[in-house]
Amino acid sequence: MTDTMRALVSGRGPDWVLAEVSIPEPGPGQVLVRNRASATNNADLSMLAGADPTSGGTGEEFVAGFEYAGEIAALGIDAGDWRVGDPVMGTYPSSFADYLVADHRFVLPRPEGLEPEVACALPTALLTEFGALTVAGFQAGQSVLITGASAGIGLIGVQIARVLGASQVIATTRSADKRDLLTSLGADTVLLSENEELTEAVLAATQGVGADVVLDHVAGQTFARCLPATAEDGHVVNIGRLAGPESGIDLDALSYRHLTVHGVSYGFSRDWETVPILQGLLPEVLPAVARGQIHPIIDRTVDITDFARAAQRLRSGEAVGKIVLSFT
Repeated sequence: MTDTMRALVSGRGPDWVLAEVSIPEPGPGQVLVRNRASATNNADLSMLAGADPTSGGTGEEFVAGFEYAGEIAALGIDAGDWRVGDPVMGTYPSSFADYLVADHRFVLPRPEGLEPEVACALPTALLTEFGALTVAGFQAGQSVLITGASAGIGLIGVQIARVLGASQVIATTRSADKRDLLTSLGADTVLLSENEELTEAVLAATQGVGADVVLDHVAGQTFARCLPATAEDGHVVNIGRLAGPESGIDLDALSYRHLTVHGVSYGFSRDWETVPILQGLLPEVLPAVARGQIHPIIDRTVDITDFARAAQRLRSGEAVGKIVLSFT
């Protein structure tokens, strides 16, 4: 193994720079991962812009990315039960590189036979969507409404809800051409948010009761419309803010329906919250991944040297599913 590796670095301008940097060494409680593939996320663009010194950004340089799949290459002390060569995947900072170090507790086993170019597109969505269902106290037999379901993370949410036994999965999308995709992944009802009034459509689909659990990736006024579309004593979890962070809600809809509202954002600084959710994936969700019942939608896979094309595709907003960078 050489002393340097390829990495996409932010903080040098408006675009990533492919640079040679030192291979990190795992410290206590860490593992070194030989990365084979990384998936992009919309947050990568906002982080890139925030570091761009040519547009008022911080100018702080860092290795970009936070989703990966590969194998364990080396172990620090007290790194759990991992062994060199174990196939793994996960979500952790500085993943757009040939190697990365990660807290061993944040690493997930990569199911046998699952190629890195597929596996890397799963961890963030698995953590977020399963975590949101967990926070909401979801139980098999309950109905689930997922807004913005045709986004990469929402596509996984639909599949997890179905695998875990949702009685009904209702999905919203702005695109009529995504209806068949959402249906094939497990949605019972697909609502076109541009054409249908959300509250009325959800109540009609649930015989006037509303959804037991709502996973909202849209926010804005969509969040407000989710409240009267939620069943009494139901739970609404805001995950994303595609339509902006502000919403004017009807507090009567919240109070009279005895709803509970949650906000989630799973980061690496709240290990007490994140680690149990990752462990919770092991009994049912990861076996479903191994069986092919949960799988990501891959828009395209490009070599790391073609990163500019991946960034252009991500910025276009036209990608269906994940854009993957290959490091093999």
